[in-house]
Amino acid sequence: MRRPIIAGNWKMNETIDQSLDLVTKLKSEVAEVNDVDIVVCPPFTSLFAVGKAIRGANIFLGAQDIYWEEKGAYTGEVSPGMLTNVGCQYVIIGHSERRHLFGEANQSVNRKVKAALKFDLTPIMCVGERLEERERGVTEGVVREHITRGLEGLSREEVLKMVIAYEPVWAIGTGKTATPDQAQEVHSFIRGLLRELYDEVIASKVRIQYGGSVKPENIFDLMREKDIDGALVGGASLDAKSFAQIVKYER
Repeated sequence: MRRPIIAGNWKMNETIDQSLDLVTKLKSEVAEVNDVDIVVCPPFTSLFAVGKAIRGANIFLGAQDIYWEEKGAYTGEVSPGMLTNVGCQYVIIGHSERRHLFGEANQSVNRKVKAALKFDLTPIMCVGERLEERERGVTEGVVREHITRGLEGLSREEVLKMVIAYEPVWAIGTGKTATPDQAQEVHSFIRGLLRELYDEVIASKVRIQYGGSVKPENIFDLMREKDIDGALVGGASLDAKSFAQIVKYER
């Protein structure tokens, strides 16, 4: 049985004070949850403060991006060691907004995944198609390329330490959500691809999240699907009660 994982991507929202207020409320809301991995991914400026605030709590700290070099003249970038130093245990890599707004390529996703793993950070590697790609019927081709290129050169032991997030770009921040059947279809395809690239153990153990306008109203139906192991939550993670309802989807 794969342990569910619900991660909140706060994106470019919340000052330090706002972040502390949000995570303090969230701690109270989810204090009794012990059967779900809960992750919050604040902006870089709030990582240290939020990390201190959740120390000893049942919430993990994650970052929204990473750079693959350990140090050097890379203005504006943040290294794996910097993230672990502030308490991060997870990092989102290859989010669709990084891919489509900032030109993130599969090659750099792969380098970032390897860097994260080297520093014992759990990568949440994002994959997914745009609306025009779904309409052209090439969803599986796009996802196959994201997965195969993103995992290139990784051992089965390294892949076991990862989380994959399927996020159809057309459903992110639009209010549209893939139906449970649509999401399950792609999750099943990803699991089959992991079986093809590695083996049955990898396919059965790697956790695959769904991301794309996840809300308290749709989380239960999504989580009922056999290959959906959690959610990467955007806007709804900015409200403690809303995010807590998602975390406690079975209660």
